[in-house]
Amino acid sequence: MIQTDRLILRDWQADDAAPFNAMCRDPAVMEHLGPLQTLAETGAAITRLAAIQAQIGHTFWAIERRDDGQFLGFCGLKIAPENIVGIEGAIEIGWRLRRDAWGKGYAREAAQASLGWGWANLTIDRIIAITTPANGRSWGLMLRLGMVRRHDLDFVHPALAADDPLSPHVTYEIMRP
Repeated sequence: MIQTDRLILRDWQADDAAPFNAMCRDPAVMEHLGPLQTLAETGAAITRLAAIQAQIGHTFWAIERRDDGQFLGFCGLKIAPENIVGIEGAIEIGWRLRRDAWGKGYAREAAQASLGWGWANLTIDRIIAITTPANGRSWGLMLRLGMVRRHDLDFVHPALAADDPLSPHVTYEIMRP
């Protein structure tokens, strides 16, 4: 568990399924991430994230607001997809927050805590982040975190059709301080 002034980043719990699904059914939240997800799909995502935590000791953790225990989304670190040249095996930071949590600094607070945890607990030289070029909120946060765009590591997502507007991805990187 990681605690910040306002947040708790923690393991996933069974009662996260409904609020996570509601978040993943919001068209604004999913605009740059893909189609709206069913309860079964978000349940499978929680299972995958929990399995990653059990296997390597970190994942995209659930975010809970400290003052009221509300589920806000996720943030954390996992291993980047293995089938993408240049980032395979790298540690990736990622986040997704429900829409009413946007613009309050929660994503930055959670991301800074995740980066701090990564530098303190992992023997790595860099952490990467990926998103679509149109997702200005995410790459804007990447810049505010001190990440640098790596044009040479941009890619077309292999799980999507080449003509899918979500297929092009940009890569940002931060080196160990």
